[in-house]
Amino acid sequence: MMSLRQIRHFVAVAETGSISAAAQAVYISQSTLTLAVQKLEREIGVNLFNRHAKGMTLTHQGHQFLRQAHLILATVDNAKRSLQKSTDQVEGQLIVGVSNLVAGYYLADLLTRFQRAFPNVRIRVMEDERPYIEHLLVSGEIDVGVLILSNLEDRQALQTEILTQSPYRLWLPPLHPLLERDSIYMADVAGEPLIQLFIDEMEVNAKRIWANAQLQPRVTLRTASTEAVRNLVAAGLGMAIQPDMTYRPWSLEGDIIEARSLSDLTQTLDVGLAWRRGSARSALIDLFLGVAREQTLGAGRRLSV
Repeated sequence: MMSLRQIRHFVAVAETGSISAAAQAVYISQSTLTLAVQKLEREIGVNLFNRHAKGMTLTHQGHQFLRQAHLILATVDNAKRSLQKSTDQVEGQLIVGVSNLVAGYYLADLLTRFQRAFPNVRIRVMEDERPYIEHLLVSGEIDVGVLILSNLEDRQALQTEILTQSPYRLWLPPLHPLLERDSIYMADVAGEPLIQLFIDEMEVNAKRIWANAQLQPRVTLRTASTEAVRNLVAAGLGMAIQPDMTYRPWSLEGDIIEARSLSDLTQTLDVGLAWRRGSARSALIDLFLGVAREQTLGAGRRLSV
């Protein structure tokens, strides 16, 4: 029967990328850890890792199991904390980096949950563009990042975990002719005037989406303001393809904004955590990861709007 120890050993190998580093992290011999991973794979019936000269990387099934393993461990940690009389004795400072778009739609609830659980931990938040947050993570100047993971550059130096996947939808003004269709496709939108949000590398993501569709969009306006996108769409000055996490059914002026799925658009905007790979994590980072995973358990894979 699978044990929590096996799950923790699996997570250690997945996060470090090698048996030797994982053995040091969990304080057991390499041979014991190797046997534990092999036993876990036999019990599950799938290969969780690809073995190669430079270490071990997760298979597709391994990535799926890692997400479930994190959720299992978060649930256990939450159960332990619920039985403790108080977490007031937990102290220290946690520096959290956050990218621009994520700060407005995901961070507040996460920090509120963490501060409620650990009131004596000082939290310092640094908001900036993804490249700078990534630089600070790699250099060890911040502890953990909450950001869009799609465009990370130094993946070898960072460990990441997706917390939520936000699907893209088409924003339209009321009474637009496309609203009468049962299905809307990317080709239906390409020739329409589009409003493009370019904060937090959203324009990079949009170019990737259109390139995959092999279509050229007609972008008539670019803005760094999500509220501007809402106002312009509601006013009938264009449409926008936005992640669902940013959707609200009205503009600041109270005008209605419609949203519809695109039948041939399957990409999602992945929001998650990043922290430096290899070095020993502080206890505060582990606590923060646990709270974030609990939030994922409660909210599912889609952000509430």
